[in-house]
Amino acid sequence: MCFTSLVSYCSSETWIADSCLKVLLPCTADYNDCSLGIGLSKRATMSHQLIGSCHCDMTRHTHTCKCFVPDHACTFVVLFFFRRLGVDLGKSVVYQESNGETRVDVKESVRGQDIFIIQTIPRDVNTAIMELLVMAYALKTSCAKNIIGVIPYFPYSKQCKMRKRGSIVCKLLASMLAKAGLTHIITMDLHQKEIQGFFSCPVDNLRASPFLIQYIQEEIPDYRNAVIVAKSPSAAKRAQSYAERLRLGLAVIHGEAPGSEADMADGRHSPPATRTTTGHTGLEIPLMMAKEKPPITVVGDVGGRIAIIVDDIVDNVEDFVAAAELLKERGAYKIYIMATHGLLSAEAPTRIEESAIDEVVVTNTVPHELQKLQCPKIKTVDVSMILAEAIRRIHNGESMAYLFRNIAVDD
Repeated sequence: MCFTSLVSYCSSETWIADSCLKVLLPCTADYNDCSLGIGLSKRATMSHQLIGSCHCDMTRHTHTCKCFVPDHACTFVVLFFFRRLGVDLGKSVVYQESNGETRVDVKESVRGQDIFIIQTIPRDVNTAIMELLVMAYALKTSCAKNIIGVIPYFPYSKQCKMRKRGSIVCKLLASMLAKAGLTHIITMDLHQKEIQGFFSCPVDNLRASPFLIQYIQEEIPDYRNAVIVAKSPSAAKRAQSYAERLRLGLAVIHGEAPGSEADMADGRHSPPATRTTTGHTGLEIPLMMAKEKPPITVVGDVGGRIAIIVDDIVDNVEDFVAAAELLKERGAYKIYIMATHGLLSAEAPTRIEESAIDEVVVTNTVPHELQKLQCPKIKTVDVSMILAEAIRRIHNGESMAYLFRNIAVDD
C-alpha cells in the first residue's frame, strides 16, 4: 500500500485530536508562526491535511538526527512520525537468517549522530525485541552519539512483580536494552510507573490520557451523563483521575466472578494449606488465611448512565466483557472502554463484537489494523504527534516539562 493510500486510510479510520496540537507548541510559540508550520486558528477538518502540515524543526542542532525502524511491517504510526519530523528513514536491512537468527545491517554512517529507533511491538513480541536489541548494538558499535529507543508500548510490562518462583522479566528487559546501547527511552503509559526505576538510563513516560479525555468530550454524545468505571480496585486511581478531570461520577467493580482464574496469578494458594514440620521444629509461624474475594458487584450507581471503563491495556477482553454484562444488569445503557494499548490478542475482536460493549477506544501505540477490520467497534486515537514532539525536543535539547503539563501521578 502506498503512503498516500495509507494516509487516506488513516483519515477515515483514525481519530486525530486537533486541539491536542497544543502539546506540540513551545510555551512561547505564536499559534500562527511556530516551528510546526500550522496555525491553531485553523481547525483541521481533514486529518490528511493535518498530517501533511505538521513538520517539526529538527535542524537546530549541529549534529544530525536519523530515525531507524527495526520492524518494517509496523503500523502507519511510523509514517506519521516521519511526516511530522521531516526526517528520512535511516538505511538499514533487518532480516532473519535461515536458522532463525536476527541480522541487522546499517547501510549508512551514523557516527556522532542522534539516532532514534522507533519500534512498535507487533504480534511477534520476542522477534521485535531481538531486532531492537541487535539494531541498538549495531548502532552503538557504529559510534552513534546517542541512541534513543521510542517504544510506545513497552513489552513484558505486566511482568513487573515477583510472583511465586517467577522472575521480574521487565527488569531483565530494561537491563538488556541499556546493555545493548540505548541511552534514553521514550514510552507511553507504563503498566506500573515504578518500572522507570528498572532502567539505568533516562525514561520519559508520556501519557495518553489528554487524547482519550478529549475523545470522550468530543465523540461521546451526552458524556455528561456518564460515569467512569474501574474494572478492579487496582484501577481505581486511574479512573478517579479521569472522573475528576471530566467532573463525572466514579464506580468501581469489586469482587470476583465464579470460576475466575485470578487466584492462580496472585499466589493466594501458593503457601501449603497445612503446616509442615520439615524445617526447624521450634519455629512457630502464624498460618496466613487464604484470600476470599466477595461475589462480583458494582460500588457506585450506573443506572441510566453511560459507563466508561478506563484502563491502560486491553488484551484478553474476558474481564471487560464480564464487566460490561454486569454494568448492563445494573442499568447502564451504553458501555465504552478506553485504553492506551490495544493488544487485542487471540479472539478479542470476536468477543468484543458479540458482547454488550458499544465501543473500544485505543491509541495507535500497537498495530491493530487487522483487529479493526474484524470488529467495527474498535476505534483508534492517534498519539503520534506527542511522540514526534518528544523526539524533536530531545534532539534539540529542549525541556520535556511542557509535555507533562497538568499531568498528575495517577494519570
